Amino acid sequence: MLKVLITGKNGQLGSTFQELATSVADIEFIFKDSKELDITDFKQVEGVLSTDKPNIIVNCAAYTAVDRAEEEPEQADLVNHIGVKNLAMMCKNRNIGLIHISTDYVFDGEKGSPYEVADPTNPINVYGKTKLAGELAMQAINPNGCIIRTSWVYSKYGSNFVKTMLRLSKEKDEINVVADQYGSPTYATDLANACISLMKNVENWKDGTEIYHYSNEGVISWYEFAKEIMVITKINCNVIAIESKKFKTLARRPKRTALNPHPQKILGNLVNWKESLVINLKEKDGLE
Repeated sequence: MLKVLITGKNGQLGSTFQELATSVADIEFIFKDSKELDITDFKQVEGVLSTDKPNIIVNCAAYTAVDRAEEEPEQADLVNHIGVKNLAMMCKNRNIGLIHISTDYVFDGEKGSPYEVADPTNPINVYGKTKLAGELAMQAINPNGCIIRTSWVYSKYGSNFVKTMLRLSKEKDEINVVADQYGSPTYATDLANACISLMKNVENWKDGTEIYHYSNEGVISWYEFAKEIMVITKINCNVIAIESKKFKTLARRPKRTALNPHPQKILGNLVNWKESLVINLKEKDGLE
């Protein structure tokens, strides 16, 4: 039986893994939060791995506050770069598989079409730069494992766009939403299942570190995403399209970071973004 350690257990993806764990055969999951496993502390990483002896680590731990990262670049780098480097070094030394979750924000959004794995990276904010630094550190150490770039993750856990729209729709009659930034939503349950598919195919992993793209199918704007949330929930809230330049943020956002999901079946079947959104909203609010 595989033993899989999940870091960042209280985040969206970590919480989703906890929900799915009891229904997954042949995998024993171990969950750690930042107090139980601080990935920025090499000695602590070494101690936990010596005790728990996992076959695979899925690194869901990340500094994801995009705007706050502009004010706390050292902390963002510590988690998104140095923490990944620590895990990669230990996994390499102990022959442990490593699945690291990265982001579409390693790209600048200027390509105009979905990004392929081999496309040049060029992050335009601190968050993206630190996530890319983590990717590069892992690739340089080259443990057996993979980097999964994903985008616009949402779930019933934590903070995310879907939950924000639902909250605002109860507080306001209309909401302004950016209409000139495009990407692909990713339902955390679909992403977790893709990781589980990857774990169960560990014997087919290539030597060294591979990069994959994974999101739900379809490319939309934040405005279109918000509109569909209101349609599905039948909430009478007017969604108004605005330009991103009218919505000031500390961090620059790339214009179009849709990913071309990796075609290999090792990650399982892709699901359309609307189908997964319906499932998420029914799960959260009991919609019929």
